[in-house]
Amino acid sequence: MRIAVADYNTPETFDGLLAAGDRVLLISGNEFDKGRVGQHKVVLNAAKAAGVALLAYTSAPGSLTAALADDHRGTEEAILASGVPYALLRNGWYNENYTEQLAPVLEHNAVTHAAGEGRISSAARADYAAAAVAVLTGEGHENKTYELGGDAAWSLAEYAAELSRQTGKEIADNAVSPEALVGILTGAGLPGPFATILAGVDASIQKGELVIDSGDLSRLTGRPTTPIADSIAVALKG
Repeated sequence: MRIAVADYNTPETFDGLLAAGDRVLLISGNEFDKGRVGQHKVVLNAAKAAGVALLAYTSAPGSLTAALADDHRGTEEAILASGVPYALLRNGWYNENYTEQLAPVLEHNAVTHAAGEGRISSAARADYAAAAVAVLTGEGHENKTYELGGDAAWSLAEYAAELSRQTGKEIADNAVSPEALVGILTGAGLPGPFATILAGVDASIQKGELVIDSGDLSRLTGRPTTPIADSIAVALKG
């Protein structure tokens, strides 16, 4: 195994890193303020120059219209225009997006959100990782798009109820407006632009944009996806 360090923001660090026939997993960046499409193009250009066999990209659901999806759409367009064999892994929401934020929920005994009664087809990170492995090591995935999400969708009211069941505490379902959520998040110290992005995702959830019923994720992994209740149990054990 060879380990190399490369930087999205330093294109020359990719020189000679990839080789013809390689299968590459491009994991979307998280530096929202540094132009993620440009960062992703650095890897794409290196992949094209090397003549890789496959470039798999962790994207966002095709149904998602929130601002969070804009960089993913721009990256997908660049990949399709490049001519590089691709697999678009349109990952849905992660169980861990919620279970890794339990401290404030348990402190205030409330799940605060702006998603209304919208439902979420989430899965665990390990599920999405297993799907990526299946695509990178399997055959016949070239130029395919996969809509990936959990087998069962749930609402944040149901999430609060499951937390109540597992903790023995009364966890309230505190639904607020997107504007109110931005105020709450910024009041807790979150930067305004990121708070707006999160509120936008909740608005998309309310519209049903994070319900993924393709079955692609469990088909790729060959097993059921991880229920949110299981991820809650793991998180509570700490």
